Amino acid sequence: MPIDFDTLVIREQTCSVKFDARRAVFGTEDVMPLWVADMDFPAPEAVTRALEARARHPIYGYSLFPDSLYQSMMDWFRDRHGWSIERDWILMAPGVVPSLHAACMAFAEPGEGVIIQSPVYPPFFSAIRQTGRTVIENPLDCVDGRYQMNLEHLEQCAARDDARLLVLCSPHNPVGRVWSDEELRAVLDIARRHGLVVLSDEIHCDLVYPDKPVHCVLDRLAGPEDALVTAVAPSKTFNMPGLGLSALVISDPDRRQAMKTVFDSLHMLQCNPFSIAGFEAGYRFGGPWLDELMAYLQQNRDYVADYLTQRLPEITLSVPEGTYLLWLDCRVLALGDKDLKQFFVRDAGVGMNPGLTFGDCGSGFMRMNIGCPRAVLEQALERIEAAIVRRFR
Repeated sequence: MPIDFDTLVIREQTCSVKFDARRAVFGTEDVMPLWVADMDFPAPEAVTRALEARARHPIYGYSLFPDSLYQSMMDWFRDRHGWSIERDWILMAPGVVPSLHAACMAFAEPGEGVIIQSPVYPPFFSAIRQTGRTVIENPLDCVDGRYQMNLEHLEQCAARDDARLLVLCSPHNPVGRVWSDEELRAVLDIARRHGLVVLSDEIHCDLVYPDKPVHCVLDRLAGPEDALVTAVAPSKTFNMPGLGLSALVISDPDRRQAMKTVFDSLHMLQCNPFSIAGFEAGYRFGGPWLDELMAYLQQNRDYVADYLTQRLPEITLSVPEGTYLLWLDCRVLALGDKDLKQFFVRDAGVGMNPGLTFGDCGSGFMRMNIGCPRAVLEQALERIEAAIVRRFR
């Protein structure tokens, strides 16, 4: 049966950050939330069934990770990504963001440098700063409306005496690039020459549009000499980020132990029985749901792109190759970042993520979440158009 992504699911009063934190974030509840990166679609039915089945056992005690959980993940990445993972390489983790913090602590000393490619997901910055490490920015370039890595500058960053770790976002949040094999090999070459550890955050690896290049897991291009940590999770793929569980794939036992030591030192328990059930069910049974999701999201993406081109030339879009996030260039409006956020909130009634939170090079941009029914997008764009007409035309 076709999956219905058009039905609106009421999320208010469910302790949803996206909906129930609107007043705290935007100053009003009267705003359409197209911001925080979860989708307004029910998770795959198999995930819900697995959670319900686990809930029927009335004791929710400390849990182990079953062999079947590891196997579901190994099967998924073999079948979907052509990536063969050995069981011993997998280290379960309490989420990708905690893994960013742990990697900074494991592979760089206080004050040493961690390279990130801005504009990028805000916790990349906070993980480095909150652990007392130094942010080294390697800003992306936008050439003819398409983002690309500045590899020459990346080489300069990697050559710094204090550089220890490179955190790669692949596919990239917020610009939506699916990096080419050529770009990824260049990253590995630079890291190898300068002795960097690479943490590749591939939480969006399954969210690639059918009409765009296939995502290549960085580990498939790496050799045994490459210092690589890969972070993955079913949370974005199957819309269950609240369950929290993720995984790290680390073939080198010393680096794997270094990450485990940090987790153990902080007593970061990740074996929630419901997280375990959802994790396995998503990877084992969620494939058909994901295929239909990506077809729907592609239609959403194209709808927004066409609407901007035809009716909102003041806002331009670098059409994403992956993720359900759009990086909107609003600089033509010539508003400061605070005023830009307030324009969308007060004038249009649409809440998005300000680009400045993704780094200084995000000034003048907004990030839009299109993981919602199309009717919601239609209403949001109509609101934005009306607000722009009133104020700028």
